Parts: sequence; structure tokens; C-alpha cells
Amino acid sequence: MSYFQYPKYVSVAEKRARAEKKIRQLKKKNPNLSPVIIEGRTLAHTWWGKSWNANLERYADYSNRIGRGRSYVRHLAVLDLQIAGGKVDALVQGSRSKPYSVEIDIAALAPPIWNTIRSACAEQLDSLQDLLAGRFPKSLAHLFMQKGSGLFPSPDEIRFGCSCPDWAYMCKHVAAVLYGIGARLDQDPSLFFVLRQVDMDDLITTAVQETSRQWIEKAEETTTPTIAEADLGAVFGIDMDAVPDFNSAPSKGTKPAGKKKAKNAARPAKKQSRPTAKTTPADKKGQILSLIESSPKGIRAPEIAGTTGFLLASVRPVISRLMADGKIRRISRGVYGPPIRRRSKKQATMTDVILKMLTAYPKGASIAELVKKSGCEQKQVQNILFRLLKSDKIRRVGRGIYALK
Repeated sequence: MSYFQYPKYVSVAEKRARAEKKIRQLKKKNPNLSPVIIEGRTLAHTWWGKSWNANLERYADYSNRIGRGRSYVRHLAVLDLQIAGGKVDALVQGSRSKPYSVEIDIAALAPPIWNTIRSACAEQLDSLQDLLAGRFPKSLAHLFMQKGSGLFPSPDEIRFGCSCPDWAYMCKHVAAVLYGIGARLDQDPSLFFVLRQVDMDDLITTAVQETSRQWIEKAEETTTPTIAEADLGAVFGIDMDAVPDFNSAPSKGTKPAGKKKAKNAARPAKKQSRPTAKTTPADKKGQILSLIESSPKGIRAPEIAGTTGFLLASVRPVISRLMADGKIRRISRGVYGPPIRRRSKKQATMTDVILKMLTAYPKGASIAELVKKSGCEQKQVQNILFRLLKSDKIRRVGRGIYALK
């Protein structure tokens, strides 16, 4: 017979239920709690999140240890994750009731490496939106991912510590937080530049300055130093609204003069794109919440994206935040619905009624008076008074007369 006892098996559903309960408890003390919630089996969906995880897994120092954190981060064990300049603070639920504190320090990006990347982006990166969405030339992606000279940190640039009793070089709690960083970059890629302590606007500023200089040089060679609106939009990475030419269209009630004008008027006018109103994060959150609340049997994230018209990648983080706030619940895997309504408070018991009646008698009330006022039987009132006397909530003033303490 073995002297070692295996730990009690805990199912995935039970682990997540415990974690969600702990998150609700911690949120009462810290409303700014930011847990890492993974939907499905994929740890990251965007280029930034996937590249962060791939960078960690390709180093031999981490390859044997980093995998221990996958199940932890999937089971909602990372209760809180805060990213600041070069620092990550997290709380991870382990085998004990009190969460472990994890601290990770990441060195700032070296100035020579940052200058090299800025110079490369000046000629190839068009807009900030493309950068955050991961839409840029493959040559930049290769430059960003280079070992030792790219944007992503190497093991020498990462220092970490955990309050757990595990003496391993990298415990599973630290590994879970490292994967949690990749999931957080899915929601907000700009946090990566905060973590490496560089200004991502420098990449776009350098690109705009370089492109503007080239256009100015071209404009000086021509007789009319002007830039077309379409070219101006390409410079700054924005869409310029097309301005209709009212002079080319004939006014109402007048005939077009000449064949040339009649021919131009017969051509169908180009369809102009109307600028749509930009949806704020609060509006998006409100629309998704109202849709889930109107689906008592539950609704899936793809259905929410199809109904609201939002991208699926932008719907998942909103669902995660609504679950962390307790405004929605997970009915089953991938299905979300409104929270279970709590039952109304219980009605006042007869013990509460007796206590309230005694407040009107500071000098004490007899059993007969309490029976008359409450409408209960004498035996029931005597039993209630006996229990209240034992719990030290009332005192005996005289024979058969009781008052509050």
C-alpha cells in the first residue's frame, strides 16, 4: 500500500465555478479587478497575442516550463492581471484558498533596436490601425520577431517572482500569467508598447514625416505644388470623404447645352459612401448586453456578431468583461445568457415580530400582552422568548415579563 495520497480530482467546471466565485469576492474589495478569461481552446486570436505566445515557446529556457500554465489560464485561474510600464502584477488562484501574487518585470526595448525598427517602418507602415490590427508587410513581421533584435523580449529581459512555495525556476502560476499577457494583447495590442516602454506613435509619426517629405520634393518639381485629396488620405492612413462636384450636374429645369454636357449628364453618378456614425465602446457593450438579456435560453458569440454587425474578435472581449462584472452568465460552453435572478428577501419571521413588539415596551411586556398583539398561541410565544433569552437578546424584568437588552 502506498503512503502517498493522490489529490482529489476536481473537474474543469468546478475549477471555473470556484474561480468565478473568487472573482466576485475580490471585485467587492477591488472594482478594478481585471481577470483573464479565455473563450474556447485557443489562447490567442490576433497577431499580437499569437506572436507573444510563439516568442515564449521558441526559447529553450521556457519551452519545458511554459506549457504548465496553459490549463491554469484556461480554467480562469488568473484572477487579476494589470500591465504598466515594464511591469505586470497578477493574482493567480492555486491549490490554497488565498491567491498567489505574481510579479513580472520586462526590460525596456533598447534604443538602437527601437531606432532600427522605426527606420524600417518609415517606408512600409501606413497607419496606426494597420499596426494594431497586425496588417503590415511580412518583412516587418519578420523584423518584429527577430531573436534578440526584435520587439518581443528574450528570457534575459524577463524577471519574475511568485509567492507560492514552488521552488521551480518557473512555476505554473508565472507560466499562466505569461499566457495571460498574450490574451490581454488580444483585447488591446497597444499594451505591448506600454510593456516595452516605447511610444508606438513614433512609428506612425516617422512614417508620416518621411512620406510628407517625399511629397514636398515631388511638389517642388511641378508648377502647382498641391497634393490631391486621395493622396493626402494615403499619407495619413485615413479615408477622405469624396466632395461632389455640383457644377458638373445641370440645375433643375434647364437643358444641358451641347452634346458633350449631355453625354456627361447621361453617365450614372458615382456612388458616394456615406460616413457611418462611429460606435463607442459603451454603445457596443450596451447593445451586446441587451441582446444577451433578451435571450433567456442563451446565445452564442457568432450569433451576437451576426445580429449586431460587430466583428467576432471585438465581441468576445466584451462578453468576457460582462461575465467578470456578473451581468451575464455562461449557460454552457460558448452559450451566454442573462444572470439568474435572485429570490426576494424572506418574509419576517415570528421571532422578528416579537423583537419588534418589545421595542415598544422599554420597561417590559408580559406574555399575555405579546400573545394578544401577535395573535399567536401562548406556547409558541413562550418558545420564542426562551430562545431569545438563551441567545442573550432579551432579559427577564419580572415573572412572565420580558424586555430588550
